[in-house]
Amino acid sequence: MSDLSWAACPDWWEKLQRGATPIPPLELDPDLSEVAVELFDKLVVPDIEGQPTMGEVAEDWARDIVRAAFGSIGSDGARRVGEIFCLVPKKNTKTTLAACIGLIALQMNTTPNIKGVVVGPTQSVADTCFGQMSGMIDADEWLRKRFKVNEHKKEITDIFPDPETGRPLNAKCKVTSFDPAVTTGGIPAFAILDELHVMAERHFATRVIGQIRGGMITNPRSLLVIITTQSEIPPQGVFKTELEYARRVRDGEVTENVRMLPILYEFPEALQADKEQPWRSPKLWPAVLPNLGASITIERLVGEFGNALERGEDEFARWASQHLNIQIGLGHHKGGWIGASHWVDATDVTLDLDELLERAEVCTVGIDGGGMDDLLGLAILGRDRDTKRWLLWCSAWVHEVALERRKKIAEKLRDLAAEDTLTICSEPTQDLDELITLVARVHEAGLLPERGGVGLDPEGVAAIVDGLELAGIPSETMASVTQGYKLNGAIKGTERKLFDGSLVHCGQPLMAWCVGNAKTEPRGNAVIVTKAVSGAGKIDPLMASFNAIYLMSLNPARPKRKRLDGMLASPVGVW
Repeated sequence: MSDLSWAACPDWWEKLQRGATPIPPLELDPDLSEVAVELFDKLVVPDIEGQPTMGEVAEDWARDIVRAAFGSIGSDGARRVGEIFCLVPKKNTKTTLAACIGLIALQMNTTPNIKGVVVGPTQSVADTCFGQMSGMIDADEWLRKRFKVNEHKKEITDIFPDPETGRPLNAKCKVTSFDPAVTTGGIPAFAILDELHVMAERHFATRVIGQIRGGMITNPRSLLVIITTQSEIPPQGVFKTELEYARRVRDGEVTENVRMLPILYEFPEALQADKEQPWRSPKLWPAVLPNLGASITIERLVGEFGNALERGEDEFARWASQHLNIQIGLGHHKGGWIGASHWVDATDVTLDLDELLERAEVCTVGIDGGGMDDLLGLAILGRDRDTKRWLLWCSAWVHEVALERRKKIAEKLRDLAAEDTLTICSEPTQDLDELITLVARVHEAGLLPERGGVGLDPEGVAAIVDGLELAGIPSETMASVTQGYKLNGAIKGTERKLFDGSLVHCGQPLMAWCVGNAKTEPRGNAVIVTKAVSGAGKIDPLMASFNAIYLMSLNPARPKRKRLDGMLASPVGVW
């Protein structure tokens, strides 16, 4: 254990399976820990019939969080557990727990005039949380004397006199919705964030949370608590960053300067990704439901499970993300492209563009893109000169206008740009210039067929064609690839080659996202993949791949060899 940080919990899955809280043993002040738990147990739950106390209805996992949050202050006054990241499914008293932690923080505070904040992702959630806090105060005679509740400002003030000075501490806790104003007026001494995955969809989320954390680091007694469910879409932005960091801390991969305690109620990644989806069995659900038997039952979830399935696989995937913390990703959607099931297995981590060009005897190129608010996708497909295996590398470009108009995926696009798999253009022609440079590189390497080497959707590509010709790429090398049902052969062929291992790719996050977004639609006897049924997600680089794969399926000869007449039959035509 000496090689692990204090917050690492390598046996977390075993703990979850036996009903224990997935945290390691912590060095806590026993007095502070138990005082915090006593305060927690006395709080009344205002929205349950009979208004029981938390001591009567709460499960022990919530007390473990309270102990960690308030019992970790050392002799030097510093808080060892400076942050808690709790991933827990819906209906496990998340918002109530956030309200409790806010009130305990005020009661255990000894510093005058500090400010705390409880942040909901929307005004509705913030109002619900404030209602819980004010209801708890109203139900307790002692709390009514100690706190002043300002309904208009959604603010709670500690008006009880300090025993030493006789003056009120005047500590405040404000409950608010998530916006840039959260950090106005100084950095809070404690902050509780509810549903980070929803906040992450806002374009300012990373900046605001960075400001909160940046200010708190300078305060050794500060406390940041994040309580959230999984995302209804593939994790993005600050939620993705925080979740991945929490997992690395939990698994012992981060060992230095750790302030965060991860408490993650989720299935192991391998179990979530299993094609048989064993997590659908209700027998496994108790492991990720810490409040089972209190606010939620297996019987109720089974009923909701069936209703979600009846509404379609998309609704079921959303339900599973919220109630079982199943991370949305590859292979979760019925109607999704079948090739997604084999995509991860076809990864070759040693492959990049340089390696592809070195190994290939011939290459085809696919290009797909829409307007200025869309992605421009490029795919370069090589045929290995020795093994004949197909090698795929992709890239994409997007303009800032797309991030403004498509705010739901803006943070995801920024994530992909940070991973060097997507370029956010700063100049009007940057996307075309860089795409043309890459295609010209393949041409100069002598790898493009004399005919049908560059496949494009015939709609709206005049500027690309002109640019390629100016770069010295002959017009006969370019070919229009008809979209829609005529791509059925390329789509089915790709599925087969991914399955049998004769097509491999670089494992780029960009393509994992696009493949996960792809959905199929029957069209007569064919199956098509279209952007029209892919929701907010983008698939342009995948469509570019199908264009390149179509041309490669025509078995182009090595460049500089005589080609057969009529090789490029309909639906491919020379520009």
